[in-house]
Amino acid sequence: MDGVETAQFGAVVVLGLLVLFYGGTFLISTRIGKRKENADGYMTAGHNIGFGISAASMTATWIWASSMYASATSGYTYGISGPIHYGLWGALMILFIYPFGKRIRAVAPKAHTLAEVMYARHGRSSQLMLAGSNLVGSLISLMSNFIAGGVLISMLSPLNFIQGVFAVAAGVLLYTLWSGFRASVLTDFVQVVAMLGAVAVLVPVIFFAAGFPAAFETGAANLTAQQSDFFSSDAFMNQGAPYIAAVLAYAIGNQTIAQRLFAVRQNLIKPTFVTATIGYGAMVIGVGMLGVLALYLGFEPTGGDVNNLIPEMAADYLPPVLLAVFFLMIVGALSSTADSDLSALSSIMMADVYGQNVAGKEKANPKTMLLVGRITMVVATAAAVAFASLQLNILDLLVFVGALWGALVFPVLASFYWDKVTNRAFTTSVIAALAVFLPVRFGWIPMDGVTGIAVDVLSVIGIGVVLGLMVFGFLGLRAAKITGVLSAAAAAPFAIGSLHEYATLSGSLVAYSVSTVICWAMSAGSGERFDFTLIARRTGDFDDGGAGGTGNAGGAAAAVPRQAEGGDGEPEPAGSARPDGASERVSKEETR
Repeated sequence: MDGVETAQFGAVVVLGLLVLFYGGTFLISTRIGKRKENADGYMTAGHNIGFGISAASMTATWIWASSMYASATSGYTYGISGPIHYGLWGALMILFIYPFGKRIRAVAPKAHTLAEVMYARHGRSSQLMLAGSNLVGSLISLMSNFIAGGVLISMLSPLNFIQGVFAVAAGVLLYTLWSGFRASVLTDFVQVVAMLGAVAVLVPVIFFAAGFPAAFETGAANLTAQQSDFFSSDAFMNQGAPYIAAVLAYAIGNQTIAQRLFAVRQNLIKPTFVTATIGYGAMVIGVGMLGVLALYLGFEPTGGDVNNLIPEMAADYLPPVLLAVFFLMIVGALSSTADSDLSALSSIMMADVYGQNVAGKEKANPKTMLLVGRITMVVATAAAVAFASLQLNILDLLVFVGALWGALVFPVLASFYWDKVTNRAFTTSVIAALAVFLPVRFGWIPMDGVTGIAVDVLSVIGIGVVLGLMVFGFLGLRAAKITGVLSAAAAAPFAIGSLHEYATLSGSLVAYSVSTVICWAMSAGSGERFDFTLIARRTGDFDDGGAGGTGNAGGAAAAVPRQAEGGDGEPEPAGSARPDGASERVSKEETR
């Protein structure tokens, strides 16, 4: 493409822009660094971040280069409704987080990870299952951001893809390693302000440079009937519906989101997530419309690789100065999420692996925790760089991870509201859901006959679960049950017999339904009752509180040997729920 050739920067210019961006973020991180770093501050910044920083950080974390690329890919693939299906549902999922987030913070005000809370609620197997899924998910997210950076740099400079990946990975690691989560949230604020300003300028410039609005009249013949239909069933079934299911799972299962939930001041959860909803939707839908424009123009990305679409559109239609702004915008977007992934990975290894399963809560050394966190960042960066060389499709990665987390959504949420959910029910339901999800998603089994009908029935149940959970957060259990039953009943006549043909969507829905049905069935008849006040007692800061390094609310409970309900066999703090269903109540002074 001639446009790409004439708009390329020299290697010196690109390296200069990278030094400017990453050098600036590194200087910001050094200004907030501490000579004696605090392990809890490294993970959650003291649970006391204000509205402006937290809202910007939440927005920047949800807006990543991959979401921009994937939104444009959706517009290019599915037409005018593609970016709406991508950006609108993604934005609403941020909104759906806050009612659940308020409950999570109420029962675990000083936690660092959701997996840490699952340990306090159930035991080791549930904790490691959630932590393990987050390690995989954050690593894939990190890899996809490095892919986006490598593609961008290789498109706009003489540097190749691998060199671009290395440059981005080194830059992100440089400033995140210094102060962990604090560096991530502070640089997020600067990055999101710059990104929103850049989108407001760049998208209109590209549209008018490409001949808008005439291009939408002359290029209409390039669209199929489905692509030109705003209410396209193809777009909804292949993009919108799978993404609704996927991003709900992202909202609940993703440690980068949970980390910000545990970091923001408790009374600011609602305004933080409402603001992030608006910022995300406006930006991602706007960038996604570039994919629609490319479709109307008959624009062909190099090699048919849709990951090249956004960089090549920018190179073809932006003058050099604005192209440099675009370059920094994408670098900022991918960096804001990549540093969040590194912080999430480090906090999981610090709190869940070392803090509770290697050293134990009472013996964890904060200095060792910091070392573990920093080593994790280095190792994760190296692994993501290695996997990025595969250059996998970013949109497929996002939907796959979201569907994978779908198996965890109901067991995790139920564990915060229902005192009868057991560790065995949690673990069994998630494993069973994954065992069904994988063959459905990847077509390992034939989907004709009885098998296809069975998958459709489970998918219909999944529709009820997804919509019921969305309503539950805002309107409560009764409204959720009514919504779930009515939506499943309404979908059944249309879905049974055909839904299994959409592997991505049916795989996601099956993961929801199987985990929900099994978790409910195994918990409903349980004689146990869990005392939720125990969670606040069993979680807390590691840096405060004496030689043991524990500052969990009310002090450390003495550990007594106990066979865990799920068969894990780890020591449980005194005050655990007893097998006969009675729970040792904790005084207000202990849980304050």
